[in-house]
Amino acid sequence: MKIDKNNYSILIVEDNPGDYVLVEDYLSEHIQKPNLTHCQNYQEVQEKLSNRSQSFDIILLDLSLPDITKEELINEMSQVILFTPVIVLTGYADLDFATSILAKGVSDYMVKDLITPLALYKSILYAMERHRFTQRLKHSEKRYMDLFQLSPSPLWVYDLETLQFLDVNQAAIEHYGYSKEAFLAMTLKDIRPEEDIPILEEAVNAVRNSTEYYKNSFRHQKKDGTLIYVEIFSNKIDINGKAAEVVLASDITEKLLQVQAIEAQNEKLKEIVWIQSHVVRAPVARLLALVDMIKNETLPETEKKELLDHIENSAKEVDSLINEIVEKSEQVEEYIARDLNK
Repeated sequence: MKIDKNNYSILIVEDNPGDYVLVEDYLSEHIQKPNLTHCQNYQEVQEKLSNRSQSFDIILLDLSLPDITKEELINEMSQVILFTPVIVLTGYADLDFATSILAKGVSDYMVKDLITPLALYKSILYAMERHRFTQRLKHSEKRYMDLFQLSPSPLWVYDLETLQFLDVNQAAIEHYGYSKEAFLAMTLKDIRPEEDIPILEEAVNAVRNSTEYYKNSFRHQKKDGTLIYVEIFSNKIDINGKAAEVVLASDITEKLLQVQAIEAQNEKLKEIVWIQSHVVRAPVARLLALVDMIKNETLPETEKKELLDHIENSAKEVDSLINEIVEKSEQVEEYIARDLNK
């Protein structure tokens, strides 16, 4: 087997000099230049681990140390395990104890009489690789949680089978008014108006049968009963073996109100344009015709008086239409002013 030329930094915790020399020999068979540090009791281990200028790729730990019991040693090492993989080397084949410490995060449990150079080398490689994978997974989970919790928009994860909330971010808690504990005791139905439940069930069925992300708009209900319109974007994920859906919800209530205000403004403007282009033209045309007729000096005075009466009535009609246009223009200005103040 090809010798490993990597410069591994290994802490060996062993109070028996003979066992230490044996482990040292085993390591040298497969690692060209292992950087070994030797501790014979737990006090020395503490001193080495507290030295921040020195770090270890792996720790080979004998459980029989003179200044601490094996149970206390494992408890003390529980924080170390989070940052450095630990392989236990022991002279006793205690299956129950081995199972318990492996469950606490120890990478491997090896009985000294059964150790071979190759087995020890492979155990070290597997432990370091598993630790690197675990660390990457933790970093990935942390990035996910940071993105989830720090998002300015409400986010939640729900169970696709039961519709139960599995997790919610702070933005959802603040926007909807429920505490996290309350959310986790609720389902999606609890944030919908009762009459919209059939719409929800139809949407969830669509999500279950879809392989792509889902987008739609719905009505939601806050804790205080306020109805809001939201646009949701969602995608299916797996949470501990459960089919779940992660949902981003954007409150579009204000945007819809603005659209409605703009549409109302447009309707008023259309009315103004129609009045100006059609209704106002009729009395103006009459006025112009009446003026032309009055200019005819051969008309008797009685007819001129009648024409002047028609002119007056047409002028009043134009004045009324102008007032109507002004009133509708003021309504449009009010809509605009209200939108700017929101």
